[in-house]
Amino acid sequence: MVDLAARTDRLDAYLDERGLEAVWFARPNGFAWLTGGDNVVDADAPTGVAAAGYDGELRVITDNIEANRLADEELPDAFAVESVPWYAGSLAEAVAERSPAPAAADFDVPGFEDVDGSRLRQPLTDDDVERYRELGREVAAAVETVCRNLEPEDPEYEVAAGIDISLASRDVDTPVVLVGGADRAQAFRHYTPTDAALGDYALVSVTAERAGLYASMTRTVAFDAPDWFEERHRAAARVEATAVRATEAAASGALSRDGGTEDAAPDTAGDVFEAIQAAYDAVGFADEWENHHQGGAAGFAGREWFATPDGDEAVRRPMGYAWNPTVQGTKSEDTHLVTSDLTERLTKTGRWPTHEVEPVDVAGIEAEPVELAAPVIR
Repeated sequence: MVDLAARTDRLDAYLDERGLEAVWFARPNGFAWLTGGDNVVDADAPTGVAAAGYDGELRVITDNIEANRLADEELPDAFAVESVPWYAGSLAEAVAERSPAPAAADFDVPGFEDVDGSRLRQPLTDDDVERYRELGREVAAAVETVCRNLEPEDPEYEVAAGIDISLASRDVDTPVVLVGGADRAQAFRHYTPTDAALGDYALVSVTAERAGLYASMTRTVAFDAPDWFEERHRAAARVEATAVRATEAAASGALSRDGGTEDAAPDTAGDVFEAIQAAYDAVGFADEWENHHQGGAAGFAGREWFATPDGDEAVRRPMGYAWNPTVQGTKSEDTHLVTSDLTERLTKTGRWPTHEVEPVDVAGIEAEPVELAAPVIR
């Protein structure tokens, strides 16, 4: 169950700040954030079959096909469910007719402002954190179970199907499943699965979702790895370790020129990106960051934001962060929870080999090693 009091406190502040009377969420992650439930019937649709709103009261508007099911199976009792005939018009029209105004929405409603749901979803609440921990364990268990049984002759698409099934059995969806055998992992950063055999090694990258929360991870299995493989993977891992430590520092303002204090404003995604660039340079692959995004904040989206050189998003805590540096043919990626007291790797089971990875020397960050997933050598 979500902490509705924490949600409504944020929404009250948002409405007061914007001078609005109501705010509505029909995109699946926004709906899940507010309600803890699922409004998806057609996975290809950008919005779900219901909109959750707040105007001082918690409300859901949907059609008569979905109303009873959502009330019985998806929604806390605190939500009043309002049903409209399925043939009467669109969800946007129903919200526009029934909402007080002025209002905002995360989907296109005539006359409504746009709401940036990502900023409302950050930072995570205590209940989010507990559910995130459980999700991370489930995702890691599913992916690692499949990866421990890989063979060089396995086609990429069969590995992807195994990942889908393993996660589905845990009630986890898989919006992103990438499987790259040795040839394609070297050629492409997004190795969408094909009928190619894995060959000398494999990279398996997943972004998985349950109840609106997303966790990302990559696992590497090597059968007959190339001579350059260990060096490149270690370089990518050192960039990830640097990103994790830079995130901790940025959340307390310690990457800024004046250093951090307990009440300092957090630094930005751009500050962390600067540390990532420095890490690539230090490990001998200065330009590799140009070939793929580096990840960023995670929570109620695969990435709530991606770090960029000019990114001005605040680095908040508690929050999930999924950094995914690549060095041609290799990748290092897990989802970490960063709080004021600790940093923990969420996508772990304790049954996959790890290595202690030192971050590079960047001003403002701790030099303490980070435990990251290591390649499995078969």
